[in-house]
Amino acid sequence: MMKILRVILIILAILASLAVFFRFYYTKSFSPSSTAEYEKNGLSITVDYCQPSKKGRLIFGTDTEKALVPYGKWWRTGANEATVIKFSKDVTIAGKLLKAGTYTLFTIPEKGDWTIIFNAEVGQWGLSYDEKKDVLKVPAPSTQTTDSAEKFTIDFNEKEVGVDMILHWDTTVVTVPIQ
Repeated sequence: MMKILRVILIILAILASLAVFFRFYYTKSFSPSSTAEYEKNGLSITVDYCQPSKKGRLIFGTDTEKALVPYGKWWRTGANEATVIKFSKDVTIAGKLLKAGTYTLFTIPEKGDWTIIFNAEVGQWGLSYDEKKDVLKVPAPSTQTTDSAEKFTIDFNEKEVGVDMILHWDTTVVTVPIQ
């Protein structure tokens, strides 16, 4: 009986190891981890996310167009684990106060303005979203550019007052004003 139990435990350990490998290493070979950082006057902003690639696919569009990220539906704003954003100080985003802390960054893409969501639940895989834990939802303008980005990127563009967080993938650029 002990021998059977030992074999079962070994099999379970192997399966758990394979699951960890798949989740954290194999999937990141397709959508690698990246970090965007901004620091000035004691304000530190860090965004940890994964970068999916376009690979010839339609990125933003409708369900009927079979877009990878359909309009009107929440998106983890990257790939793999949900995107995490950290603020060292209270900030104002699109005119609304957001307390210092760590949040999951979700978005709802649209043809025009996007909805940017800061959610209190962190550490989850990117396929779960509990809107009851939303801390802040704000609109952000979306524009089209001729500069197509193969990989999804998040970056910061310093302004005279504050900084813009820039989300760019394919020909879509979203600007999130932070002060």
